[in-house]
Amino acid sequence: MAAGHVSMTFKPGQEKFGHIYVWELPIRITHWVLAASIAVLFATGLFIASPVVLSYGEPYRAFLMGRVRQVHFIAGYALLFAFVVRIYWYFAGNKYARSGMPRVWRKQWWIAAFDQVREYLGATRGPTHMGHNVLAGFSYVFMVGGLGLAEIVTGFALYGEVNPGGFWDRTCGWVVPLMGGSFRVHTWHHLFAWGLIVFTVVHLYLVMFGSLRYKNGLVSSIISGDKFFREGDEDE
Repeated sequence: MAAGHVSMTFKPGQEKFGHIYVWELPIRITHWVLAASIAVLFATGLFIASPVVLSYGEPYRAFLMGRVRQVHFIAGYALLFAFVVRIYWYFAGNKYARSGMPRVWRKQWWIAAFDQVREYLGATRGPTHMGHNVLAGFSYVFMVGGLGLAEIVTGFALYGEVNPGGFWDRTCGWVVPLMGGSFRVHTWHHLFAWGLIVFTVVHLYLVMFGSLRYKNGLVSSIISGDKFFREGDEDE
């Protein structure tokens, strides 16, 4: 185990147990901002695509769709902010902020990935990782990073259409002709959102599975920052 921020309790001849500070505050904040913004974006996005509640009366008294779109855009900015901070903290944070980076060009990475699959399918507890394991790192980079970036770019490309020549139109407007028009951008934006929801469901399952199996405080660690470990776990 790494030195510093580590607490261990054991008796002679017994297995060693302890806890270690893994997730720094910016990691924990961005995690929850990402989670909340994705939930709000998905709910408001479904309403914008297919409103289930109609407003009556004068528009200035019942600006329902406008308010929903406003919340959607605010959540979009929150997602962008958390995304940028998380990328920055990949470089500025501790080693756990960079753990699990998919080095798919290395043979050892594939060996570790298959080992992790067997670990998930096995019936007994094996060594766990203090940071992200190889599969978690792969999914975060390519699912959250890839789909998240695609969702942000297509979303702000659509947002830029309300102000032609404005900042977002100049920054992301190239996406609209690239994808073949506004309708196709809407369609891909919607599909990317569903991809993030599928990832979220799998993520929640694996987090609960890992927390119950490894008993290392996986769920509570994203609140407190601390993970529990026992002798033989991998400090990567």
